[in-house]
Amino acid sequence: MQLFGFEFKRKVDLDVAPSFAPKEQEDGAVVIAAGGSFGTYVDLDGTVRTEAELVTKYREMSLQPEVDAAVDEIVNEMVSLDEKDLVEIELDNLPDVPESIKKKIREEFESCLNILDFRKHAYEIMRRWYIDGRLYYHVIIDEQDTKSGIKEIRYVDPRKIRKIREIAKRRAKGGIDNGESVIPKTQNEYYIFNDKGFNYGNKTTGPSTTGLRIAKDSILHVTSGLTDTQGTMVLSYMHKAIKALNQLRTLEDALVIYRLARAPERRIWYIDVGNLPKMKAEQYVRDIMVKHKNRLIYDADSGAIRDDRKFMTMLEDYWLPRREGGKGTEVTTLPGGQTLGQMDDVLYFQKKLLQTLNVPINRLNSDALFSLGRATEVSRDELKFSRFISRLRGRFSQLFLNLLGKQIILKQIMTIEDWENIAGDIKFDFAKDNYFTELKDGEILDNRINLARNLQDMLGKYYSHEWLRKNVLQMSEDDIEEMDKEIKKETDSEDPRWINPAIMQNEMGEQQMMQGQQQMQQQQQQDTDQKAAADDAQVAVDPKHDENVRKMQTAKATYDLLAQKKNRTLSDESKFKSAALILAKNK
Repeated sequence: MQLFGFEFKRKVDLDVAPSFAPKEQEDGAVVIAAGGSFGTYVDLDGTVRTEAELVTKYREMSLQPEVDAAVDEIVNEMVSLDEKDLVEIELDNLPDVPESIKKKIREEFESCLNILDFRKHAYEIMRRWYIDGRLYYHVIIDEQDTKSGIKEIRYVDPRKIRKIREIAKRRAKGGIDNGESVIPKTQNEYYIFNDKGFNYGNKTTGPSTTGLRIAKDSILHVTSGLTDTQGTMVLSYMHKAIKALNQLRTLEDALVIYRLARAPERRIWYIDVGNLPKMKAEQYVRDIMVKHKNRLIYDADSGAIRDDRKFMTMLEDYWLPRREGGKGTEVTTLPGGQTLGQMDDVLYFQKKLLQTLNVPINRLNSDALFSLGRATEVSRDELKFSRFISRLRGRFSQLFLNLLGKQIILKQIMTIEDWENIAGDIKFDFAKDNYFTELKDGEILDNRINLARNLQDMLGKYYSHEWLRKNVLQMSEDDIEEMDKEIKKETDSEDPRWINPAIMQNEMGEQQMMQGQQQMQQQQQQDTDQKAAADDAQVAVDPKHDENVRKMQTAKATYDLLAQKKNRTLSDESKFKSAALILAKNK
């Protein structure tokens, strides 16, 4: 089959382990039998006939004030346009990839952002993807010099292009029916572009195989990941808001009509027609109506009398005839509506619309004040909204991943197979304007540090240091190993910036205690020698008594030294208590 554009040559997949279950797809491609024709037939609740009508419906919804405000809030939350780097690529999960390749991948990612002109049109690209639920770009390269990479990409209207997947089926072994047990296999994939679009009014079928066939690799295609119940139609994140928006608009229109009709007070004229026949009674009522509705005005400039008849349909009176025997002619008033100020039903459907769009209600409330409070004080709606934005970023990042993959393969930095192996480990970090995540992470870390500080007195006695690092600080084996290496590197460097004052003070205290003990031992040795020289003729001193004296002197020196030390470790506390106990026993 002759296709427009370029296509990467891949290894032929052999059916080593075929499956009867077809591969799950989220691209909304039209599945046809290999060698068959292409026609469109989609019925969504009898209202949306084609994908083009669905996209048009989403765009019409985005013009409504409530939906536009919600979409604007979501897109602004997805990326912070005030930052210098809107998106950064993370390659930390690729330990087996050489640094030279990582450097080239980062360079090509910057090139892809320039091709998209993402820094300038980030808001428009994200908004278009969120509303339509899909993005199509035509990738343009120089076929004479493919190593130069992508030259340009151009946006394609999703109402003019469709993805086609040809499926070949073969009979499965072990089937018990008459040839209906088959194993599907994708034979070919391509796109069909029709400049007139695939929307033919209310027709449910389009022309067969019309349009330009385009190679799969020449199109950059990203979807929302949402499909209908059949899995054949890609939906936008706004799809579930269609019903809520229609209900809100219907209720608002009905409310306006009711208020216009019931707001003014009306007069009710009961006209006494006596025993007049029906024809004459009706004529009499009409005469009364004309008499009271006519407005005679005297014009002082011309001296003429002018008859102005101004009828307002909203303010028409009611004229009712009354027969003889009842009351006479009477004029009363019909009061206006009494519940015109109630808006509870409108507010309910407005709240329901915002819930379908996953936007917290207080964000679109003009009376709400913005504040950066504690993470523990953030509402659950804000937490759910933050997770929803994270999912949107992850799905939208497929645009960067697909574009980067084509650029890497075209420039022969990596093969198709190598790229597919590492593509799942590449992450993208979006510039965040919401400080909730930062506040939450800061408070969690602060709580862990405080808990670890409170457990210092129990370390080495009830808990081990390794247990504290794993269960309190929530550090993994890799984190502990990496942190130990960094601590050793900083310690060996002897850089004064990395010196911990508390550790330095403890080390100095231990050194002073060791020096004091050494000096005390030397003094004891000198005293012993002098006493031995002076008392050579005397009876030898009792060895047990000398040992008690030395213990007393050592305990006294240790007690005095540790009593002056402010931050004592567990070992220091043990020595201090032992010295105090010895001194207490030998007073």
